[in-house]
Amino acid sequence: MIESSDKGNEEWDLIIKPQKSLLDLKLDQVWNYRDLLVVLVRRDFVSFYKQTILGPIWFFLQPLFTTVVYVFLFSNIAGISTDGIPAPLFYLSGITAWSYFSECLLKTSSVFRDNAGIFGKVYFPRLIMPLSIVVSNLVKFGVQLLLLILMLIYYLAIGTDFHPTLYLLLFPILVSLMAGIGLGLGMLISAMTTKYRDLALLLTFGTQLLMYATPIVYPLSSLNGKMHTLISANPMTPIVEGMRLGFFGAGSISMWSFLYLVIITLFILALGTIVFNKVEKSFVDTV
Repeated sequence: MIESSDKGNEEWDLIIKPQKSLLDLKLDQVWNYRDLLVVLVRRDFVSFYKQTILGPIWFFLQPLFTTVVYVFLFSNIAGISTDGIPAPLFYLSGITAWSYFSECLLKTSSVFRDNAGIFGKVYFPRLIMPLSIVVSNLVKFGVQLLLLILMLIYYLAIGTDFHPTLYLLLFPILVSLMAGIGLGLGMLISAMTTKYRDLALLLTFGTQLLMYATPIVYPLSSLNGKMHTLISANPMTPIVEGMRLGFFGAGSISMWSFLYLVIITLFILALGTIVFNKVEKSFVDTV
């Protein structure tokens, strides 16, 4: 074995050293590991449906069946207003948005617990894992969005009285903000569950309740007074309402609610990222 006598001139591809600053997020390393991100996204997509009979068709069936149930319960039986939008379109748009947000939140919240084995053996930027969850769920969201668009075309073809608006241009921004909220909250809760396991059980129950605090099965215009103010404070409210306003021309999103959405999303995302990076240095000792 030959060793170099001039060790001072050795060059290393990667130097691992402890973080010295709370804001040292090493985002440049995340970019350098972008190939790993693609691999993880492909793995998540393939492994989930590998041994299923219908495969990706479940992407269509799940929101479709849920929409049928919502139409029957909330529209036909309860008689809840849909703001002049055909009931299937109204509920499917809300379900599509909420499914993406909840999947990002729930799966990201268990990142440390689910990947403790690989985190303890191999080094890579830990942010890659939650980012892969958000991106892989974006594929599912795209398939469900296709179903929504096909149904939208059908209703337009039969002459239903609604029309898309220029607010549709905000759609990519709204999706990005929705992903940011799910990612930020998920990372924050994931960091907390390394010490408090009960939060994982509470989150599953709380996410179901939060759906009813979001205008998924009812329009924001049907609320008044304090209830309207309370539901409007939910960051998911301007996202859902903005999507419906863009696709169907019925919904309510103002400049102030959009500005509030952007500010709260950036705050949640920044806080979640900072806490996640702080905890990932020592979480192996507690998980």
